[in-house]
Amino acid sequence: MRTEPLFSAIIIFYNAEQFLAEAIDSVLNQSEESWELLLVDDGSKDGSAAIAREYVHRIPEKIRYLQHPDQANHGMSATRNLGVRNSSGEWIAFLDADDIWLPMKLAEQKALLSSHKEAGLLYGSYLYWSSWSSELTQTSDFQRGISVPPNTLVYPPNLMLLNYPLGKGPAPSMSDLAVRKTVVDRVGGFEESFSGIYQMYEDQAFLAKVYLATVAFVSAQCWSYYRQTPTSCSAVNQAAGNYDEIRRFFLEHLERYLASQNNQNPLIWRALRRALWPYRHPYLSKISSLRCGGLRRFRRFLSSLNA
Repeated sequence: MRTEPLFSAIIIFYNAEQFLAEAIDSVLNQSEESWELLLVDDGSKDGSAAIAREYVHRIPEKIRYLQHPDQANHGMSATRNLGVRNSSGEWIAFLDADDIWLPMKLAEQKALLSSHKEAGLLYGSYLYWSSWSSELTQTSDFQRGISVPPNTLVYPPNLMLLNYPLGKGPAPSMSDLAVRKTVVDRVGGFEESFSGIYQMYEDQAFLAKVYLATVAFVSAQCWSYYRQTPTSCSAVNQAAGNYDEIRRFFLEHLERYLASQNNQNPLIWRALRRALWPYRHPYLSKISSLRCGGLRRFRRFLSSLNA
């Protein structure tokens, strides 16, 4: 009789043959054994599918390979949803194909989740990985911070106000978190309208819904390495100058979502309107920015006179 795993690890990939095996190996190296791994192909044209199928051939009882029925590229959100629909674990743990988990990731998360049963979301810190090879000695020593005191239960909707993109704190890495599958189902999974260049914010569109739906436990522990490459979705769009267009798309989507949920929280609406203001009033925003910049320069001038 097959025992359902505690964790469903989901790796989505598109033309990821350079790093995919390393990501998969980091799941195989987990000290916690109650997991399944779903390798979800988003229409790859390189050797990624062959790598995935080889792991399935080696460990068919733990690993499955999935693809869209038409074998085409549907985007990250649709591909994450395909993995979630086919998962059987109580908790979903995502891992991007160019990142890796540290060996104690699932074991330590299991212990925390057992101690904080009210939580439907768990995440911690992660390490930026400035390497294109498998040498961990080349990792950056900059650890991403968290927006609340460590080892804290956070109740809705506080993370919406604390974390990027409405708050000033860092957003969690998708490769670091674990989210209860019932929560994913309740919020409707990932937003598939975030395709093309808008994939840069597909994780934020999902997390915004989760922040409003469940209690989160935020840990200080580091469980993943977040690889920085010039071909990542965020790097490509930043280089192309698409950031403002993508951010506005997300903010207006969030506005519609909050209205559809009849959300009445004044703090959230105030933060959202503040974020949207520069896009809806660009000329006033520019004038305000120039005035504030001039005031800052004047204050610096006065400070220099008193120095």
